Amino acid sequence: MRRAAILVGSLVVLLLVSFLGLGFGSSSLSPVDLFQMLTGSTDNTTTQTIFVNIRLPRVLGALLAGAALAVSGCIIQAVLNNPLASPNIIGVNTGAGLAVLAVSALFPALLFLLPLAAFFGALAAALIIMGIATGGGVSRLTLVLAGIAITTIFTAGMNAVLIIYPDAYVGAGTFLVGGLSGLTLERITAPFIYILIGLVLAFISGKALNIISLGEETAQALGMNVNLRRFLLIALAALLAGAAVSFAGLLGFVGLIVPHVGRYLLGPDNRLLLPASAVIGAVFVAACDLCSRVVFAPYEMPVGICMALIGGPFFIFLIIRYRKSSYD
Repeated sequence: MRRAAILVGSLVVLLLVSFLGLGFGSSSLSPVDLFQMLTGSTDNTTTQTIFVNIRLPRVLGALLAGAALAVSGCIIQAVLNNPLASPNIIGVNTGAGLAVLAVSALFPALLFLLPLAAFFGALAAALIIMGIATGGGVSRLTLVLAGIAITTIFTAGMNAVLIIYPDAYVGAGTFLVGGLSGLTLERITAPFIYILIGLVLAFISGKALNIISLGEETAQALGMNVNLRRFLLIALAALLAGAAVSFAGLLGFVGLIVPHVGRYLLGPDNRLLLPASAVIGAVFVAACDLCSRVVFAPYEMPVGICMALIGGPFFIFLIIRYRKSSYD
C-alpha cells in the first residue's frame, strides 16, 4: 500500500509539475489558455505559438531527459555496485557530449545522427570505466576518481572542438552546462524513440539487476553470464544517457540523486526502483527547469546550473557517508 501510494503520488506530482511548466515562464499562460490548447478549442495564434513552439517541447524535453538520466544512473550504480557512480560522475555524459560536438563540427549535414553519435560516445566512456572496475582491487572512491579523470579528458576534447570550430554548435555554452531552451519538437523526436526503447528494456531488466547486485559469484551460480549481461546493461545506460545529452546537454547529478531518493522511498528492488526513478527523475528535471525560468525572471538560468547547486552538496554528502567503506 505504501509503495503504491508513493508511485501514484509521484505520477500526480509529475502531472502537476508538467502543467505548471506549460503555464509559467516569461509569458505566462492561464489555466484557461492551457485547457483550450489541450482541447484544441482556441484560435489565439500567440497562445498557440508559445505553447507549441516553446513550452511543449521544453517540458517534454525535461521529462525525457530526467527519466533517461535517472534510469541510466540506477543501472550504472547497480552494475558497478557503486552508490557514488552516475552518468556525469564517471564521464558518460561528457563522452556523449564530445561525440555530439564532433559530429556537429565535422559532419554538419548529419545532425540527425546526433543521438546515435552520443550513444557511441557514452558507451566508450562507460566501457572504459567498466574495464577499470572489473580489474580487481578497485575501491569506490578510486572508481569515482577515474571517472573524474575521464570527464576531464573528454571536457578538454569538447573545448578543443569549440575552439577550432566555434560555430559548430549553436548555444554551445548552454550545452556545456545543460539547458533546455530553444528545443523544438523536431529535435526531440529521434531521442524520444531512443529513450522509449531504452526505458522499456530497462524496466524488463530489473530482475537481472537484482541478481547482479547479489555479487558475481551468486549471479554465476544462478546461471547468469555476468560479463555479457553487464555489457548489455552498460550499453543500455549509455543509450539512455546519450539520447538525453544529445538535446539537453551535460545535465548533471540526476542519475546520482534520483536513485538514492528512490531507494529511500521504495527500497532496493530494481523492478520497482527503475520505473519509480523514471518518474522521479522527470519530476526533478522539470521542476528545476521551472525554477530556473521563474525564480530568476525576467532572466533565465540554464537548468544545469540549478541542478549543480543541488547535486554538488548531495555528492559531498554521499562521499562523507560512504568514506568508511570506500576502500573495501
